[in-house]
Amino acid sequence: MPVYLDHAASSVLRSEVRDEFLAHLEVVGNPSSIHGYGQSARQLVEEAREQIAKAVDCNRSEVILTSGGTESDNLAVKGIFWQRNGEDAARRVIISAATEHHAVIDPLEWLEKSQGAEVIWLPVSNEGLVELDALARVLAERANEVALITLMWANNETGVITDIHEVTALADKYRIPVHSDAVAAFGHLPISFATSGLAAMTITGHKIGSPIGVGALIVSRNTKLVEVAHGGGQERGLRSGTLSPALAKSFALAAELCVAEAEAMAAKHAKFAGAILKSLSAIKDIEVTLSRGGAAGLPNILHFSFAGCSGDSLLFLLDSAGVSVSTGSACRAGVAEPSHVLLAMGRTEAEASGCLRVSFGHSTTEAEVQAFIDALPAAYASAKKAGLSAK
Repeated sequence: MPVYLDHAASSVLRSEVRDEFLAHLEVVGNPSSIHGYGQSARQLVEEAREQIAKAVDCNRSEVILTSGGTESDNLAVKGIFWQRNGEDAARRVIISAATEHHAVIDPLEWLEKSQGAEVIWLPVSNEGLVELDALARVLAERANEVALITLMWANNETGVITDIHEVTALADKYRIPVHSDAVAAFGHLPISFATSGLAAMTITGHKIGSPIGVGALIVSRNTKLVEVAHGGGQERGLRSGTLSPALAKSFALAAELCVAEAEAMAAKHAKFAGAILKSLSAIKDIEVTLSRGGAAGLPNILHFSFAGCSGDSLLFLLDSAGVSVSTGSACRAGVAEPSHVLLAMGRTEAEASGCLRVSFGHSTTEAEVQAFIDALPAAYASAKKAGLSAK
């Protein structure tokens, strides 16, 4: 049977969400129009906004609908930087970590190259934990120059969790806004935007069982940012573009369902992870990424490194056996380079090239997990025997 264990890249569409999407796909009217059709479409969008707000514990006016995580990250990082730097030219420093998703790293590097920003990359431990002592030191020395801090709530490759509340507590002493990419964390950890202390937070739909192409940036009512896309002035003037009632409603239902099921799903995924970890103990030369110091990780992600073969080679062998996993972020698929996350964690290029990520979702079954367990030893042995060494 085909086995899909790459939900951290994109999860399986929920049947209830598919039905919700299809039910509204033929809705007539632009939500920005003032006639009856337009207002009916607007009502659906606002119902979805209310559902999403409830799922993340924020005010409905703080939900800015977007096309997904990458757009939300760009809007947050660029928009807050431009706002703060425009108000005070001395505020040109952005604090982040090299383990962030490329949807954050690439905009930061662009801001540095073309917009006069200076990015300070915080060090991380060998498990990928951001060293918050280093953050405290940077803030103590250069707080008056800092425009914003952007750190992900949980890493999409390794699953390691950042203490966002500690980050925002440090930043609040200096009134510095914090953005967090919570794409990997949403639906798997308890998340309350209202109590997080964040200025902005990114979430997306296709990681939690909604169609691809919809997400949100949650923006605090006290946070100002410069829009990235200019046009019709939708979404509080922060994100122009015609909204899709069908996508908004399906995303909202997926958010509602994943939050309602989060506790039970976490227990289920922990059981699956335990079974895989037990099987890995019998295979030589495998290192579980979050086993060095007990750092907390997401319940739905397992990440490990293999000696003697490349992750891509092992991935292809597993795929040939009908098992789909990944080597890391799908957004870097096809790019033959080591994991930037593992390199930042101090791994060698060989170690950062020989890794796999297994991730569970709402549809994952015990049979799928067992199929992976059964297929892995032979695939790994074949990869090593064939001399598919990491370079």
